[in-house]
Amino acid sequence: MTDESSTTDTIVAISTPPGRGGIGIVRLSGPEALEIAGRLVTLERPLEHATARVVRVVDIDGVDIDGVDIDIEDRAKTGGRAGTIDDAVVTAFLGGRSYTGETVVEIAAHGSPVVLEAMVRGALAEGGRMGLAVRLARPGEFTQRAFLAGRIDLTQAEAVGDLIAAQTLEQARVAAQKMGGAIARRVTPAKGELLHLIALLEAGMDFASGELDDVEIVPPTMIARMIESVERPLAELAASFRRGQLLRNGAAIALIGPPNAGKSSLFNRLLERERAIVTPLPGTTRDTVEESLALGGIPLRLIDTAGLRGGAEAGEMDVAEVQGIARSREALADADLVLLIHDATLAVTVGELRLEASVGGRPHLVVYNKVDLLVDEGELVDEAELGGGAAIRTSALTGEGLAALREAILAQLGAAGSLAESGALNNFRQQEAVGSTLAALSAAAAANDSGLPHELILMDLHRALQALDSLTGETTPDDILARIFATFCIGK
Repeated sequence: MTDESSTTDTIVAISTPPGRGGIGIVRLSGPEALEIAGRLVTLERPLEHATARVVRVVDIDGVDIDGVDIDIEDRAKTGGRAGTIDDAVVTAFLGGRSYTGETVVEIAAHGSPVVLEAMVRGALAEGGRMGLAVRLARPGEFTQRAFLAGRIDLTQAEAVGDLIAAQTLEQARVAAQKMGGAIARRVTPAKGELLHLIALLEAGMDFASGELDDVEIVPPTMIARMIESVERPLAELAASFRRGQLLRNGAAIALIGPPNAGKSSLFNRLLERERAIVTPLPGTTRDTVEESLALGGIPLRLIDTAGLRGGAEAGEMDVAEVQGIARSREALADADLVLLIHDATLAVTVGELRLEASVGGRPHLVVYNKVDLLVDEGELVDEAELGGGAAIRTSALTGEGLAALREAILAQLGAAGSLAESGALNNFRQQEAVGSTLAALSAAAAANDSGLPHELILMDLHRALQALDSLTGETTPDDILARIFATFCIGK
């Protein structure tokens, strides 16, 4: 058996988690994939590239339906009919034309966990018996092999993980774009111009090292224009990071305010189902209640909190409410966006003014709830005291203002319109690579403006090129690769 990190091993795993009534796939990749697959299923003729074949899954344990022991070597004598445990579809993708770049065999069987696990155990057992290097795949190893074989770049590999983890259709769309090479398409033109500039400067240095040492081959104005031409699209790419992160990781939204302001009712209305307990009595919510929803394709974590009160009211609170308020303040501190809920039928209290002040410059929206209880517009009390007159008027009972509130939430998060920007950055590794590239380009521009020798400018330009290469994985260290693929599930 070869070392566990060797790509000459044949790896096997259940690549699609089985579900009741669904389909489970056992995937093999490596030089022995065809031979091992031939031990797991009945084959009347060799597998062909990209051709599906209906087969029977062999009972590797060697017991047929009559309880008679069957030697796996003898199953051909019965035409493969004895000792089978399931029907399946097997597809082979020959080396050089598969996802991993190796020979890949996929066996799609019914989603019975025992059958799928039996195939995996059988593959390992048969591999060991025949002296073949067959082992279980590590998390993300199929995709890692695809990357190492040059079938995909690192941003495409990361997009596979994003697609698997997608919770909304918008997330899936963006991940699919990146799997198709969207980031590489945005970076390639800038990289080409950077390489051209490096080549010009190096050629100029070679020419000037001869008898014409005082000849200026590439003037500073031309260098400045070329650096700016490289910087511009990369700066736009770096600016996409915030929106990409928002779409990938979502945001936490906390509903805060005094007791009985209608926070739980509004929470339920935003979720479009009854999740939090609602009663006419103040202080019903004693703890934070969290639930997930998607808004504009963004996964959100909505947090209903206990009513905040203090001062003279503090003596009326029991231990549970005190603890609930403490947790509410923790949720307030961690939230990406705060909804400050006020009862529109009541005057604004000093406590609410202090609460809004405590939010400070953090993203927040003021919501005047219960407007359905007002007789007319003139009854709205102290609207200008909270939110500077920009409060959103809502009714959790009738749904009035809910559409405006949803639009305001997206606007505050910077997510108005579609977030499916082609090739947007969405993780810190990508952002760091582009940021390092821009920093090196800025240093090169400064060196050029200062009239420094081309050798020093080239040092910064080569540093920029190396940082840009790390984005797609051309110069990424092995330890970073290991961390990336370790986050994948087994079989991907």
